[in-house]
Amino acid sequence: MNLRAIGCNVESATVELREKLAFDAIKTQKALAELNARFDAEAVVLGTCNRVEIYVARQETVAALHAPLMAEFLSEIHGVPADVIAPHLYEHADAEAVRHLFRVASGLDSVVLGETQIAGQVKDAYEAAHEATATGSRLNILFPTALKVSRRVRTETGISQGRVSVSSAAVDYVHQVFSTFTDKTVLVIGAGKMGRLTLNHLMELKPARILVTNRSPEKAIASAQTCGGQVVPWDNLDDALVQADIVLSSTGAPDHVVKRRQFDEKVRGRRATDRPLLIFDMAVPRDFDPRIHDGDTVTIFNIDDLSRVADERMAERRRHIPAAEAIIEAEVKKFVSDWNRRANGPVIGQLTAEVDKLRDATCGRLLTKLNGKLTDADKAEIEQAFRLFQSRLLHGPIAALQEASQEGHSGGLREALMKLFGLKG
Repeated sequence: MNLRAIGCNVESATVELREKLAFDAIKTQKALAELNARFDAEAVVLGTCNRVEIYVARQETVAALHAPLMAEFLSEIHGVPADVIAPHLYEHADAEAVRHLFRVASGLDSVVLGETQIAGQVKDAYEAAHEATATGSRLNILFPTALKVSRRVRTETGISQGRVSVSSAAVDYVHQVFSTFTDKTVLVIGAGKMGRLTLNHLMELKPARILVTNRSPEKAIASAQTCGGQVVPWDNLDDALVQADIVLSSTGAPDHVVKRRQFDEKVRGRRATDRPLLIFDMAVPRDFDPRIHDGDTVTIFNIDDLSRVADERMAERRRHIPAAEAIIEAEVKKFVSDWNRRANGPVIGQLTAEVDKLRDATCGRLLTKLNGKLTDADKAEIEQAFRLFQSRLLHGPIAALQEASQEGHSGGLREALMKLFGLKG
């Protein structure tokens, strides 16, 4: 197939190395142009936070484009020593490269199983290469097929169902409690990392208001600026709790920031007693006294609750791995077979045409030499004998080529036939 996928990911390389090998738009364009010109190869560069990969394909064998050579190439692009890069590169050839790309696009080779963003990143990488005219007939078939396989895996299995991060699990709970979100008020207490991540997810739902409070006024102002929120003085926390529908709390306090008695006296009797209050206590130690939770109007989820839900959903996704892998294996087999059939067609056509010429020339000379000595029936029988001989002669090579195509390794045999019969590539 003359296809290679060479790169590194989170399993083979540290984040420090992946950062050094990261491709921006300028480096991507430079790499694509160099791969085209220097190696006469079609190319796509795929870069994400978890991987850096180069896909190359050529009409002739790409065996020379091995991992050590790509380490030197990456060294030129990024200024990192090749001997630092080389030990962390993996290489997939032909059908294995196809399988690898299909798994990547489908989220089976991701840190978060079933990650949906990777398909978009594969699409962007391909489109960037296509627009730069760095791809050709081979990669223009491979990458769109990978995206179709990705859609099939996500449609026919549950590999991408359910949010599997702590912060995104919180958003799922919001959907369960509130039918609408654009009229809701979110209160952010503190500035912890998990709280910020959760807020990023909630902001996608476009809440009516975001209130931000922190013991440090400077931190409160900084947090509010990042989310378009309104700063609330720390002393007005109780009033903010009365106004809030959703609370994200992630302070570094050593004890409860909101105690049960305080809450019962100043917050529980809110302006509408049936208004639900959803509290995500992301702090360790916890910011809210857990006894505040009543399971009715006030619901508290701590980080362990959300982690448990995320783990359960990840386990549910893992259940779908065999089905997803089965789809990918079937698609790889079909793709390789189709690829080889397309590659074999011109060779078989040339081979048949060349032998047709030899048969016609040889048979013609014989019939000319025997002219006047044969009946029309004799001539027809001789011509049929030559055709039968040609059919039997070509049956073995063509059948072997087609069988090799089914097994995914017809390239070597195809090249051998072209050399033996003097066919053009």
